[in-house]
Parts: sequence; structure tokens; C-alpha cells
Amino acid sequence: MGDPDAPLADLLARLRASPDGLTSTEAVARLVSAGRLAPARSRLREGLTEFARAAASPLMLILLVAGAASAFLGQIGNAVIIGTMVVLSATINFWQTFRSARAVSRLQDRVAPTATVRRDGAWRVVPRWQVVEGDVVRLSAGDLVPADARLLEATDLHVQQAALTGESLPAAKRAIRDRLESAGPDAEGLVFLGTSVVGGSATAVVYAAGRHTAFGDIVERLSARPEETEFERGARRFGLLILKTTVFLVLFILVVNVTVGRNPLESLLFSVALAVGLTPEFLPMITTVTLAQGAIRMAREKVIVKHLPSIQNLGSIDVLCSDKTGTLTAGTVSLDASIDPFGQPSRRALTLGALNAQFESGIRSPFDAAILACPRLPPITGCMKIGEVPFDFERRRLSVAVEAHGETLFVTKGAPESVMAICASYERADGTIAPLMGEAAERCEREAAALSERGLRVLAVAWKRVPAVRSFSADDERGLTLAGFLTFSDHLLEGVGESIEALRRDGVEVKILSGDDPRVTRHVCRKVGIDADRVVTGDELRRMNDLALSRVLQKVRVFARLSPGQKQRIIHALRSGGHVVGFLGDGINDAPSLHGADVGISVAGAVDVAREASDILLLERRLDVLHAGILAGRRAFGNVFKYLLMGTSSNFGNMFSMAGAALFLPFLPMLPTQILLNNLLYDVAQLTLPTDNVDPRLVARPHRWDISAIRRFMLAVGPVSSVFDVLTFWVLLRVFDFGASSFQTGWFVESLATQVLVLFVIRTAGRPWTNRPSLPLVASALSMVALGVCLPWTPFARWLGFVPLPGSYLAFVAVVVPVYLAFVELLKGRLLRSALEGRPRRA
Repeated sequence: MGDPDAPLADLLARLRASPDGLTSTEAVARLVSAGRLAPARSRLREGLTEFARAAASPLMLILLVAGAASAFLGQIGNAVIIGTMVVLSATINFWQTFRSARAVSRLQDRVAPTATVRRDGAWRVVPRWQVVEGDVVRLSAGDLVPADARLLEATDLHVQQAALTGESLPAAKRAIRDRLESAGPDAEGLVFLGTSVVGGSATAVVYAAGRHTAFGDIVERLSARPEETEFERGARRFGLLILKTTVFLVLFILVVNVTVGRNPLESLLFSVALAVGLTPEFLPMITTVTLAQGAIRMAREKVIVKHLPSIQNLGSIDVLCSDKTGTLTAGTVSLDASIDPFGQPSRRALTLGALNAQFESGIRSPFDAAILACPRLPPITGCMKIGEVPFDFERRRLSVAVEAHGETLFVTKGAPESVMAICASYERADGTIAPLMGEAAERCEREAAALSERGLRVLAVAWKRVPAVRSFSADDERGLTLAGFLTFSDHLLEGVGESIEALRRDGVEVKILSGDDPRVTRHVCRKVGIDADRVVTGDELRRMNDLALSRVLQKVRVFARLSPGQKQRIIHALRSGGHVVGFLGDGINDAPSLHGADVGISVAGAVDVAREASDILLLERRLDVLHAGILAGRRAFGNVFKYLLMGTSSNFGNMFSMAGAALFLPFLPMLPTQILLNNLLYDVAQLTLPTDNVDPRLVARPHRWDISAIRRFMLAVGPVSSVFDVLTFWVLLRVFDFGASSFQTGWFVESLATQVLVLFVIRTAGRPWTNRPSLPLVASALSMVALGVCLPWTPFARWLGFVPLPGSYLAFVAVVVPVYLAFVELLKGRLLRSALEGRPRRA
């Protein structure tokens, strides 16, 4: 890395770079030299690494220790069986997770951050991680700075450095060829990774990239530790519930078995097997596969997921906040008219507005593009920019100073009320100037209001002559002359009203947070069916305390003339009130709100800052696309929810029965290896759960993790399973008079059948036949039950401790299992309906 504060010529020499950039060959060589483009790892090596990770989970390690202990004590059969199960479990877990992760990675590559660099004498867009020292990068408003760089050229460049310095105001930057006074964030000639361009443009030479940047470690730590999502929080709480239950049962059984004089190793293995039986060790895999398949389905709906856990958050949102432009309207405005202050046609406002649009250096708004595309506009020649006062959301206007035909004009355009507030006069149709006061001022205000009431977007244009100085500020925005108004039309998106109604029907309330005029906002919202009888403005919001705001949010759907900070405040208030909030935005100033929402949603064409801050990217900015993504998120959560209910109902009941039976039987009710095999077959039966159809009631409303509902379900359905287990014990001992091996085999078959087949009952709150399961799920579940029934007659039976069962016992199982399923069907309705119909509220 060259000294960034050295004279520019010296820095370029040390970097072996030039303003023309690098060649592609040089760039690749520097990537390899920096260790950021290592030779591609073979798929075999990559796969083995992932497999080792899957096998190194705490549960797998416990099983490996137990297997090693068995081998050490001479129980080779147990050791082989435990080892086989570890390999099978790890293989299944690895294959499903790895395959899903690769599929999602390919989707995410479509929206990876990019940078514009000069390579081989031409500007190219490359993935941001490919930027190297010596690259020349191009920066413009909305871009994230891809590396630490020294400015070569800069035009009105302003950079937001709050993430690094804590300073909220953008810092002005300029190109300096001499030695810099410092190499820190305050250096005018340097820009840094982790900052963003809010205005102007520049080219710069990279002197440090990746972790070698001044703040690379900070940026990497921030990006590596995203806020815990609602899904992850719920999974953690569920894990604690299972952990507490498991620890209690396992320690209790271990102590009792040792106390009554049973073999300590056998008691340990039995306790470990119970722990495995109680623990949904495939939950991470089921979750990953389900979310990954959800992401793939969402991609077909033109929704790209950047962070997998955000899928469930997307399905949970009950409030969607968005601007109206680009969501309700097309966002492609067209110039409607140029009029004088009293509404008469006039080209004066268009001519001056075009000067402002031509020479402003921020992101060119749709209004600027519409003005400059007007066929009635004469060519702009003989003009030179002198200075600029950039747009901000407090002033709501933008000014440029232009030298034109021997005089310097200061031209301002912006929101009508903001521009008229700094005007002392107005320009008549004949070019004469008159004071803007009294009846004239009121007439201008009425004209602007009437235009807004018609749903037209309105900009006011004002001007004054100024001395040819080189520095201008907001203090110069006074004493201007109002030239007139420019009006624009922005057509409604097709089908947006139907999309809003569909969202409302599915439990998502749409709130419009607009920076536009309240009259325009009301007009548009009413057209698409959003209640806009009351519109709260930013001025009103500024006077509200948090309690008053929370009350307003319960009733008001539309907000206008908001600043970015006020949008963020509304989102925070909604979240504090227990709502799950999504925010849809695509501008520079939307980044704080995107970060602050439960789900930040942007569009593929958004500025870099907004795309980086988002969790979800829409390939098309349409509410029906977002609605489809929300439903896909709910389906993904629904299938994970089924797995949780299964793992905490019949599974819990069977393990509880096993623990109780171990206290009263003269032998173990099931051998440790049989418990592990039972659990493995049970898990394999659910591998196709991500493909299953989802109960329409679960898709129709937003839902969140409800640990208390899961606990209630476990405590209600688990004992039913235990009752039927006790009945089976009685039949095994009293009716068939089975010994240890026959008892263990018989109960293995019955418990596996009840554990697996109950899925078809609890997968829906309605009758099982009204919501059909997917064919892969039916096939996997029935095949695992069939395998469990057939095992006692296979060559592996002796190794597993199984013996053949009489046909009369299998007939008993064929009767008792449907009866058990019928009892669960009678019990489940109220429990599942309460879980499925609850509103999502923040815990």
C-alpha cells in the first residue's frame, strides 16, 4: 500500500498505476498476490470440509464419544452401529444443506455488490471484491465506495462518512495533487471503504482494498454480525426449551438407572440416545433446506433473498411501509406544463428549470430527466456552472449558480411552499417583476394547491441575479423571484389497487410514507383504495411525542412531506408497538429506514447504498411481486413449524414413555442403538418436508414463533402418545408375554409408526384429507415406516437386537395406530387453530 497522503504523482508511482487504470492481466495478478483470488478449491476438498463441519456438531460429537467408549469396552457391535448412524446423519445433513446453500449462493451472485473500474482503457462493472490496489474507480451519487482511494478528479463530491466517524453531515471532498495534511477521514482528497457518495462524481485510484483498508476490520465485523432476525430468535428460544427438557430427563434417567444397579455404560448410552431422541438435530438442515427452497421459489417470482433468515421475517410482516412513487405510481414522470405563478402558460419556468436540472450534480431525479427530455426546450449553450447548494430534505429545494450570457443567475427549484417561502417577488407574463405579498402571494399558493389536488406533481422555480462569486450556501436562498411552476404527471401502476387489497386480505397493512405534497399523496392513495381521509405531515409529526405518534399510527395510513429521519422514527414506533415492519425503498436516504425495519426491501435498480442495506431485492418494483414473496415466506415458515410440532409432540411423548418404562421394567424398553435408529428413520422420513403443501390458514395471515403455543401443544399431545405407549406396553407384556428382545422390537415398530404417521394429522389445522400432503412426503414417510416394520426379518436384525414379530402383534399395531391418530385429530383442532390464528406481535 502506498502512502495515501503522498503527492499524487508519487502515490501513482508506488502503486505502479496511472489514471488510465490497469489491464485485466495486471488486475488478476494483483488479486492472486493479495490472496483474494486463490486457485479454485476442488469440489472434493470443499465437500469434505463441509462434511467435517456437519459431523462436528455437538450431538454428533456426543455420539462419537459414546461409540468410542463402546469400542474401548469391547462392545464392537454398538460402536459400529453408532458410527454408521453418525456417518448417515452427517451425510444427509451435509448433502441437503450444501446443495441448498450452493443454489442460494447462485441466486445471491445475481445481486452482488459491484464497482465501476477502468480496465484495458474502458470502464467496466466488476464484482466489488475484485477491486485491487491500482484500480481506477468511478464514483457517482448513490455509490458505495468500494475501497480506500485517492481522488484523481472530483466534481461537487460529498461523501457520507457517518458509519466511520459518527458525523451525520456529508463531508466535502476534492482532488488534491500535492501532499495531503493527513491520511484520516478528514482528508479532503481521500475516500474510504464503508462510506457512500451522496452528491457529485469523481474518479479515484485505489491504494488499499479488502481487509487492508483503514477501516476494513470494522466494516467486515459490521457485515459479519447482522442483527438477530425474528426467525433466529425464535429458533434460539425453541432450543432452550428443548435443552431444559432434555437435561432434566436425561440426568433423571441416568441417576435412577445407576442407582438401581444397571450397567453404567449401558445407562450412559441409553441416556445419550434419549437426548438424541428428544433433540431435533435435523432442525438446522430442515430449516436451511426449507428456506433455501423458499428462496428458489421466490426467485421465480422475481424476488431475490440476500439473507436466508429474512424469508421468515418477510412472511411475518403485518405492516408494509413504502413511498408512493414507484410503488403506487410508475415513477416515470412526464412534464405536463410550464406555467407562470398564476397558472398561465409560460416557458420561463421551463427554461430556468432546465438550467437547474442540467447543472445540478446529485442523483438526477425523474423530474430532471423529464425537464431535459422536453421537446419544447431549446438547447442549453453558452452557460457555465459557478456553484451549487445541494438538495436536502429539510430545505426541500436545490439551487445552482450559472454564468449565462454575461450574467450570473442563481436558480432554485423545489417544493412549492419551500421555494415560495424564500421569494420576495414574482415574474409577470410580460417579464416585469412585482412584490410577492398579500393577494398575489395567496393567489400563487392557491394555484399550487389546486394543481396538487388534481394529483399533479408540482415544482416551483425561482431565480435572482448574483455577483460572480465562487462560493454559495443556503444563506443565499433569499430574496428570489418566483418564475412559475412546472407540473408533472405520474401514472398509477396497473393492478396496484388489487395488490393492496390482496395484501390487506392476507393481513398486511400498507402505510405510505411519502416526501411529496400531502394533497398529491391523498389524491393518489384514494385512487388505489388506501384510506387517506387524514394525512399527517412531517410538520405535524415533528410536534408529536412518542406516545402521540403511537396513537396516530393506529389510525392513520398516509404520511406526507416526511424527511428520512421521520420515516425512520415511524418504523421504530411501529416496531416498538409490536408490529413486524417491512420497508420498501430505493434511494440514498432510504438506507437508515431499510436498516431499521425488520425486513429491508429494495429493487434491483436501486442505488448501491439502498441495495446493500436491504435483505430482499425485487427484480421488479411491483406490489404483486412483493405479495408473492410474502406468501412464499409464510410457506417456508409453515413447513419448519410442522417439524417443530412433530418433534415436540409424539416424539416427546415416546421419549417420556421410554424414560418412565426404564424405571419399572427389568430391562431397557429399547436398546440405545434401537433408539438411535428409530430417531434416524424418523428424521429421514421428514427430509421431504420442505416440499410439502402448506395449510392455507398458515399462509393467509402473518405468523411468528410462539414458544408458549409449542409448549402447550407438546404438553397436550405428548401425554396422548404416552397413553398409547402404556397401552402397547401392557399388550406386549400381558397379552403376548414378550421377553426383552421381542418387547424392544415390538415397541420399536409401534413407536416409529406413531411418530412418523402423526405428521399427516398435525400438518394442518383442518381435516387431513382437505389439505393433501406432497407426494415426496407421502413416499418418504411410508417407506420409512415400512422399513422399520421389515427390519426384524432382515440380516441386520441380529446386530440391532431385533427378532421377528408374530402377525397378530402387527395386526394390533395396524389397529392402535389409526386410533391414536384419531385421538390426536380430535385434540389438535383448538391447539393448532390458536397457534395459526394469532396475530404476530413482538416478544
